[in-house]
Amino acid sequence: MSIPRFRVLATPYEQTMRDKQRRQWNKWLLIAAFVLPGLILFTLFVLIPLPQSVYFSLYDWNGLGPPTDFRGFGNYERLLNHGVFQSSVLHSFVIMSLSVGVQLPLALGLALLVGRGKLLGRRLFRIILFLPYVFSEIITAIIWRYVLHPGDGLLNTLLETFGFAPVALLGNRDTVLFGIFLVITWKYFGFHMILYMAGLQSIPSEVEDAARVDGATEWKLLRYVTLPMLGSTIRLSVFLSVLGSFQQFVITWALTEGGPVNASELIATYLYKYGIQRFALGYGSAVAVVLFTITLIFSLGYQRIILRQDYNSNQG
Repeated sequence: MSIPRFRVLATPYEQTMRDKQRRQWNKWLLIAAFVLPGLILFTLFVLIPLPQSVYFSLYDWNGLGPPTDFRGFGNYERLLNHGVFQSSVLHSFVIMSLSVGVQLPLALGLALLVGRGKLLGRRLFRIILFLPYVFSEIITAIIWRYVLHPGDGLLNTLLETFGFAPVALLGNRDTVLFGIFLVITWKYFGFHMILYMAGLQSIPSEVEDAARVDGATEWKLLRYVTLPMLGSTIRLSVFLSVLGSFQQFVITWALTEGGPVNASELIATYLYKYGIQRFALGYGSAVAVVLFTITLIFSLGYQRIILRQDYNSNQG
């Protein structure tokens, strides 16, 4: 005769704990499913290449086979003494200064006009002004290369139609950086405008109404109420603009390839031209390390000095 088997039922408390553990495991599995792919890509294409770039920068390496010709800091001495590299650093700072000093105030002014001003068709203007940001950088460069072509570009065609002399904005060493900055501004000012408009929407209207009741003019309202309360958004916009200026490559390369006569050479285009195109991967790695160092120092310093107050205020 077989002995009957009895299954011991879990108590309500044990069943509750099992369900809780099951839900916890499902939660972690879901998090892992979303995080792991991005983490793997970040590790493969960011974390691992960083030490590799430092290692390769110490060699005279063409990218074929293992590096064997050790140069030490020779690549760094070469690039720091290269006049074209010095000019590329200066040009990157010029683009950065123009972005912070011209592009961001323009975006802020348009955000105030569209978001606060009594403008007819504000939604339409918002769409039109943001539309350039939707285009990819290469599409933007192709469009503006057609517009600014020194010969038969759209701009010169219009100028000649109205009796003005044609201009070579991208073909003149004195104006090529301003031409590139014009294209960068057209592409990105809509993004910063949307950031500012989002910040404006977070400002309580009661605060501005109270200032008006107290007799504040629109200029004083903007200076003492709106801009201070928009400070965190402005600081974030400056941070993104500076980093984007130093990492700018696609638009500049597609428009001028760093020319004419290296007049629009930026750090990223210099890296591509003198590192990758010439199969000098060791030298290019040294340029990449310098670019990474510049952006890292700025990022850490800006976050510690400028963005830290926003973090502390959010914590408080």
